Amino acid sequence: MKRLNAVITGVGGYVPDYILTNEEISRMVDTNDEWIMTRVGIKERHILNEEGLGTSYMARKAAKQLMQRTGSNPDDIDMVIVATTTPDYPFPSTASILCEKLGLKNAFAFDLQAACSGFLYALETASNFIRAGRYKKIIIVGADKMSSITNYTDRATCPLFGDGAAACMLEATEEELGVIDSLLRTDGKGLPFLHEKAGGSVCPPSYFTVDNHMHCVYQEGRTVFKYAVSNMSDACNAIAQRNHLSKETIDWVIPHQANMRIIDAVAHRLELPHEKIMINIERYGNTSAATLPLCLWDFEQKLKKGDNIILTAFGAGFTWGAIYLKWGYDADVCTKQDS
Repeated sequence: MKRLNAVITGVGGYVPDYILTNEEISRMVDTNDEWIMTRVGIKERHILNEEGLGTSYMARKAAKQLMQRTGSNPDDIDMVIVATTTPDYPFPSTASILCEKLGLKNAFAFDLQAACSGFLYALETASNFIRAGRYKKIIIVGADKMSSITNYTDRATCPLFGDGAAACMLEATEEELGVIDSLLRTDGKGLPFLHEKAGGSVCPPSYFTVDNHMHCVYQEGRTVFKYAVSNMSDACNAIAQRNHLSKETIDWVIPHQANMRIIDAVAHRLELPHEKIMINIERYGNTSAATLPLCLWDFEQKLKKGDNIILTAFGAGFTWGAIYLKWGYDADVCTKQDS
């Protein structure tokens, strides 16, 4: 019997209609377009600003589009994993809400929290469920409403984040395609440098925590930048070396879209031209767990069956890693449509 592997067979995505520009941010805090573009490379970001809508709304849009594109029957979906740092509620899981919205009756579902590395962790987790042989079709979603935890009086962090979601269908295959290798790490060093101070069991919500913006992202940017560059580069190099990949045989690298300077540094370390790096940070900003699948959604029409792809990310914790996959299909020419 041939070894089972997990291959991506389709992608769906969604970003909200409202676009928050650098010019608008410059009216909130002391900054400007040149400052933001020079330091992080972000021009605009999509914001889910309708009252009462959370991460599950975007995840549903992305997953519904995915199911339509792949012609999937809801009864055939075995599992749903949602990677998110901004769930609709502390409980129940956003994945469970998604199951109800999509009419899934035979799936089990859970959320996975690894900050900006969440999609990488979800992809490896789902792949192992498929390799075990009991699960055939799994939806993995990266989705975050980062605007819900952004302090729009903090000039250091408010230009960074946007909202969005993207979903991938993962299926079993006996071809040499799909997730080939992974290197995922967590070291716990990141707590002081990147976190949300309040809202958990250590510091429950109170008037004080709300008044002092303690439910928003806190980041020490220089430290995070240093660790992100070194760890993402090291992970990509390790994956490339042990799979005998070179700058000639790597077709694409998909880096977490947090900072253009980080992306540049990773590309330089791998000696890859920008033509082989998926970049959409200028239009979306940092959507946390959604950045990697949103790149797949954006670049799907350029991908060919058998393409060698390395995905890499770095997030709070610290969490980081890289995954090597061989792309599973030639995309049909289609127009993205909101579902």
